[in-house]
Amino acid sequence: MTSARITPDFSLETATGRQRVAGVDEVGRGPLAGPVTAAAVILDPARIPPGIDDSKRLSEAARTRLAALIRDSAVAWAVAHASVQEIDALNILEASHLAMRRALEALHPAAEHALIDGNRLPKGLTIPAETIVKGDARSLSIGAASILAKVERDAIMRELSLANPGYGWEKNAGYPSAQHRAALRDLGVTPHHRRSFAPVRKILCEEH
Repeated sequence: MTSARITPDFSLETATGRQRVAGVDEVGRGPLAGPVTAAAVILDPARIPPGIDDSKRLSEAARTRLAALIRDSAVAWAVAHASVQEIDALNILEASHLAMRRALEALHPAAEHALIDGNRLPKGLTIPAETIVKGDARSLSIGAASILAKVERDAIMRELSLANPGYGWEKNAGYPSAQHRAALRDLGVTPHHRRSFAPVRKILCEEH
């Protein structure tokens, strides 16, 4: 017997007792190249686009369509990044949290409470917040944030792929696919690669 599929709803937002509740999610912890991207979204409970879900469950076409609807209907939304240089300087977890803080701080009007996907709260938040494990599949606001972050980061990687052909970033978004790993060996490391990540560091060590 299989368990029922969880679908996101607005109950976690309602339970805070606050009006402006931001869902926050990030995308891009695993890639070998490109920034880590976070989004924060305050949904209007009266204007929630149907079909919001964890971005990983949606097709590219559905994500693109929903991202436009979310941007048009939300009370506030923001997307922010931490650069490859920041990832290498801080580590990927801290850089992810930096991007989340930046997205939250960019909201206007500001959020009164934040629902953060995952099990670790970013340091230095200035509003009450709680972590929600598998939040992008449970909270509509976090699901919306996952969609905006994914659409934005995929667009960045497609743009970077034009100037850095061969790595397949337009398809793999910088994740360590077979094509990407082969291109790293054959074409070398670009300025957009994360030097602190083992497969990239290994190539750099072999070059010296």
